[in-house]
Amino acid sequence: MKQRKNNGTTNPELKSLIEDLKKLSLDEGAPIWKRIAKDLSKPTRQRRVVNIAKLGRFTKENEIIIVPGKVLGTGDVPHNLTVAAWQFSDSAKGKIKTCITIRELMKKQPKGKSVRILG
Repeated sequence: MKQRKNNGTTNPELKSLIEDLKKLSLDEGAPIWKRIAKDLSKPTRQRRVVNIAKLGRFTKENEIIIVPGKVLGTGDVPHNLTVAAWQFSDSAKGKIKTCITIRELMKKQPKGKSVRILG
């Protein structure tokens, strides 16, 4: 018997987050959450990986950034940022003053206003 290929993530926490993102997108009329859900649905190797140096180059003071993937700790951020991501490396957590989960950002900014996707 041929084994079926697994389509989608097997991580129950990620599955739940993707469902909640899609629901919030519909409830609030905010397409940003649907886009994040689509990006998180991709295979791990295709998800975004962003270094802190890139965050420092492409952001401004006090911006709210979302990374639908992982933030790595190479480089420095010369200004204050709020960064939400699926995962953070330990060194990235130490260098960014405000690291939050995507769920926390969904509660703070349900409409997705002033939130920028980077990756």
